[in-house]
Amino acid sequence: MAEHQDLQAPPARLGDVDHPRASLKRSCIAEPYAELATHAAQPAWSHVDSLAKRLEGEADVRRDRATKSRMRLARFPVIKTFEPFRWDWPTRMHRLQVHNHFRLAFIKDKANLIFLGGVGVGQTHLATALGYAACLQGHAGLFARAIEVINTLAAAKSAGRLKAERKKYTQPALLILDELGDLPIDKTGADLLFQVISLRYEQGAIILPSNRALKEWPTIFNHDSPLTSAVLDRLLHHAETVSIEGKRCRMKDQIES
Repeated sequence: MAEHQDLQAPPARLGDVDHPRASLKRSCIAEPYAELATHAAQPAWSHVDSLAKRLEGEADVRRDRATKSRMRLARFPVIKTFEPFRWDWPTRMHRLQVHNHFRLAFIKDKANLIFLGGVGVGQTHLATALGYAACLQGHAGLFARAIEVINTLAAAKSAGRLKAERKKYTQPALLILDELGDLPIDKTGADLLFQVISLRYEQGAIILPSNRALKEWPTIFNHDSPLTSAVLDRLLHHAETVSIEGKRCRMKDQIES
């Protein structure tokens, strides 16, 4: 008789804690169902339509949360976007080349972008704007200054956790490595930076803004020509270089005043 009663038990109601919906633990779906019932009661709305709207809302919420999480983990110092960039300020730059990179195909191809130009002509702005666009499109990214990477990895090496710490820079789909060449790097720092670049080779994209011409890079890497050649070999094998020429954009207002 007990088995017969179980078989004849009424189906779980939508609000019951044992309903399959409860196990989903979705933020939108788990809300009270008054609104859903109201819509379902209207002639123009079916139960399927109402549920579809709730699922669509849940998907939007989840996408928004995931995007915010990627933005937080990317550690952008400031948010830069494509629109406010002063395209009329550089005296020389392949604008269509830059526009094309905002399709983000280079991330899928695990290729690199190198922005070269004088101080303040917009390399970091464009690199950050690309990183922001990547986060919006679902790619994990990380913004890091070269000297910070070196200091973090040097401390991790001393503590015996270099491999674990290095993953922070090798796992994201996109690494923006800023300010390379702004400060001198000793041999230990050069070796640590090379490890990151080498491990990301054909495994993940790098955007590297720099105000130093490629021929000056041996001075960045402690005048170690073999190491510099190895770095450039890995960076440039699958890469595009964007050259930007012009006066320092941050001085624009002073110049025009």
